[in-house]
Amino acid sequence: MAFSLNSLLPAALRSDVPTVPVVRLAGTIGGGSPLRPGLTLESVTAPLDRAFNIKSAPAVALIINSPGGAAVQSHLIHRRIRDLAEQKEKRVIAVVEDVAASGGYMIATAADEIIVDASSIVGSIGVVAAGFGFTGLMDRIGVERRIYTAGKSKAMLDPFRPEREEDVARLKTLQEDVHASFIALVKERRGGRLADDPDLFSGAFWSGSKGIELGLVDRIGDLRTVTREYFGDKVRLRVMPAEKSMLRRRLGLSSDRFAARLVDHALATVEEHVAWSRFGL
Repeated sequence: MAFSLNSLLPAALRSDVPTVPVVRLAGTIGGGSPLRPGLTLESVTAPLDRAFNIKSAPAVALIINSPGGAAVQSHLIHRRIRDLAEQKEKRVIAVVEDVAASGGYMIATAADEIIVDASSIVGSIGVVAAGFGFTGLMDRIGVERRIYTAGKSKAMLDPFRPEREEDVARLKTLQEDVHASFIALVKERRGGRLADDPDLFSGAFWSGSKGIELGLVDRIGDLRTVTREYFGDKVRLRVMPAEKSMLRRRLGLSSDRFAARLVDHALATVEEHVAWSRFGL
């Protein structure tokens, strides 16, 4: 009977047990707060690098659960995934949990295949800007706004001044530029899989099942089932740890700075809740 030392090794070191590294990308995209950081290129670079540097891995899996956020950070993360995939010649599989919408969907398109649950929410290929106007309130409480600029557009869309048509028009132009780039990226990555539907790039979002019909995603499934289908029942999923916590540094803050960061955290939490609530979550 043949005897192999390979059978005595732990699964992580055995050549006959394929390992698929898993990177979790969850939360709103952007700066967040010191106590609740969002998804940014800086926060995901280390786990992505570790995943793609596993030479024996036949693929890299992404678990995505994000309602979107900052357009630039979304694109930077997308670009980083594609650069690594091409450099390391790795297949990328994205698995959507609750939501991959707006910037979250942009990140998902970096994968070669997008797997969803029937009830996942996908799409929202659009650009949004929102704010408040306080001019009526200031009039009621007798507060006068004083602002001095060099450059007539420097205080554009100031919430304490009446809205100006030229400011809104300028913002719309900016949004249309960003939207066009988003559409071009989706078309580049999804190609002929996309359906000819007038609402596809309207900012609307759909269930995972409808997303398959529209070509936004590929099929229904889950990470374990899909990786076993591709790489066998012995496949091992290895979750890449996120960056180490900044808790020690935070505990060293003065009481004033800690209080300020708590306020930042509270505001970021509200903004994140608003982002998720758009999708009923």
